Amino acid sequence: MGSNHQHYRAARVLKDEQWLNDGVVSVAADGTIAAIESYCVSKHSHITNLGNVSLLPGMIDSHVHGAKGCDVMDASHDSLNHMSRFFASQGVTGFVATTVTAPVAKIRAALQQIAKSKHAGVDGASILGSYLEGPYFTEKHKGAHPTEWFRALSIEEIDNWISYSDGELITVALAPEKAGALKAIQHLKQQGIKVMLGHTDASFDQVQAAFDAGADGIVHCYNGMRGLHHRDPGVVGAGLCHPNSFVEIIADSHHVHPTAVDVAHRCCQSRLTLITDAMCATHMPDGQYRLGEFIVTVQGAIAMTDSGSLAGSTLTMPIAVQNIQRWLNLSLEQAWLLASLTPAKSLGIQDQLGTLAVGKHASMVALSSDFIILKTWVKGRLVFDAVSIPNQEALCI
Repeated sequence: MGSNHQHYRAARVLKDEQWLNDGVVSVAADGTIAAIESYCVSKHSHITNLGNVSLLPGMIDSHVHGAKGCDVMDASHDSLNHMSRFFASQGVTGFVATTVTAPVAKIRAALQQIAKSKHAGVDGASILGSYLEGPYFTEKHKGAHPTEWFRALSIEEIDNWISYSDGELITVALAPEKAGALKAIQHLKQQGIKVMLGHTDASFDQVQAAFDAGADGIVHCYNGMRGLHHRDPGVVGAGLCHPNSFVEIIADSHHVHPTAVDVAHRCCQSRLTLITDAMCATHMPDGQYRLGEFIVTVQGAIAMTDSGSLAGSTLTMPIAVQNIQRWLNLSLEQAWLLASLTPAKSLGIQDQLGTLAVGKHASMVALSSDFIILKTWVKGRLVFDAVSIPNQEALCI
């Protein structure tokens, strides 16, 4: 094994989906994992001993708008970079930068900046691509999406979004009852883009037809959609029961009751995908903030529009993991993999991320026994160290 490899010893390592006690992870110069082995058989002369920690795969936030006073819609590299540094401090090693419904010019600017920042690189969690949430929704379950900027589905416009994003658009959310939805879904899937269904009053049959056309799942389950009724399973029923549906969930206890999360997990198991849907007020004091075209009031960490709609969240991924671990009586690894492996699978990148395995990226997290993120690496590069936390003042208020 090359002398330029880095070797990290931890009290336990989550190798694939099982714990290896007193393990060593060897990281090659290209940032991939070269080996995972027991310390007792390791023959490396220079090993960094991380101590009594658990070494886990980095989490992936596949639906997030902002944090620390910064927002994707700022269309600013500084904003995206500041967000990436904060996410790294939370054990997130990759995120999908998510837009909101807004005038075309603002969405275009955001998509263009996401692509530029991804190519330029950021200091913390890597940008995996962009997520177009809106403007293809319907009014009844609009949430914090302004109806005046909703648009008819158009293949030409979809191709424009893909072009603006420089090919970095990886997820599109839409309402499947809109005219042309099935053709749009088929077109997006031909381009290799994930399609999620949300902010929709679609019937069960309309959702089933969308899944048949290639749709991949439902946006923040229970929120912004027709709910489950025993005579009308709606979007929730279709999404929970379809075997190919990845189901986003915001496990903050405000968006979804813990028992409803339990119901979703019993239906979905490893298809349940932890997201934050976090907005710029995350890790900030209560007060007024902007989410897209709305002024949002945050009180007690709950973000709401003046009309009373929830407007994203202030959730972080470690809290989401701890919540479902407690609510559903899951082991740490079961809960954590819903924040790492499941989103990786939903994005089709499980061969690179989601678990610690030979050949995958060394994007990983050192976690203390009292659930504190101590270190985060992205492709073998240390991007967060709790011992030497830089001063990270909010840049984007």
